[in-house]
Amino acid sequence: MTFTQMEEWLADASRRPLIVGILNVTPDSFSDAGRFYSARDAVDHGHRMIQQGADWLDIGGESTRPGSDPVDEQEQIRRVIPVIRGLADAGVVLSIDTTRAAVAEAALA
Repeated sequence: MTFTQMEEWLADASRRPLIVGILNVTPDSFSDAGRFYSARDAVDHGHRMIQQGADWLDIGGESTRPGSDPVDEQEQIRRVIPVIRGLADAGVVLSIDTTRAAVAEAALA
């Protein structure tokens, strides 16, 4: 998203509620049972959410469901970066759902 597009998006965002699509790229997601674990499936699902009205996609590579196992940062990066690249030009805001600085830095890059 260019700076001008971001300005337009923010102006629009101040006039109405925004819809955030949650995109979990995990095999054990509590919200989608791991249906979008592959990068291709996740990117396709991201585009479907945009077509259905999502203004923003929040992408995560580690499940936070009760009892889930921690995922190291390299695995999180391996999961989310192809999805971020696949959706980077989709015209919506992307955010990264992580507690790891290295994952956030990779997403920004």
